[in-house]
Amino acid sequence: MPIAMPPFLAALGSEGPSADMAKDMGLYGWLVGSWDMDTVHHLDDGTIQKWDGECHFGWVLEGRAIQDLWIRPRRPAPSIMYGTTLRVFDPGVGGWHIIWSDPLNQDYSRQIGRAEGKDIVQIGEDSRGLQTRWRFTGITADSFHWFGEERAAESDPWRITYEHFARRINS
Repeated sequence: MPIAMPPFLAALGSEGPSADMAKDMGLYGWLVGSWDMDTVHHLDDGTIQKWDGECHFGWVLEGRAIQDLWIRPRRPAPSIMYGTTLRVFDPGVGGWHIIWSDPLNQDYSRQIGRAEGKDIVQIGEDSRGLQTRWRFTGITADSFHWFGEERAAESDPWRITYEHFARRINS
C-alpha cells in the first residue's frame, strides 16, 4: 500500500512551473530532478577536503519557485551539510531571489541570480557579512560545475571555497 504524502509536503510541491510564469522559470527549471555530486572544499591554508553528496531540486509554491536540498555526504552517512535553497523569480529586478539555509552549520545567504552568458551567477552576502558569488558553469542537461566564492570587501579578489561537480541521476 503506497504511503500518502503528508498534507504539508503535498501543498508545498508542484508538478511544474505555474502557467503564468513558465517563460521566466527556465533559468533554474532545468535543475529539477536528483543529482549525485563530488565536492571539493578549498581551505584557507591551501589544502582541500573531498566528499560525495547529493542534491535534489523541485517545483514548489504552486510552481512559482524552485527549492532544493544539498546533502553532504550522501545519505545514509551522518550529514556535515544539509541545507536548502529557495529560488523565486522577481520580474521587478529581472532576476531570482536566492535564499540559502543550512541549519546544521548555521550558514545563511541571500543573493540575486541571473544568467551571464551560458552560466548562472548569484551575487549576495552571507550571515558572516562576506560577499558571496555562486556560479553554475559547464551546464549540460546531465551535469554542471558549481563554484562557491567569497570575499570580505569589493576590493578583495574572489576566493573559491567550494566546488560541486554534479551528475543527473533522474529528472
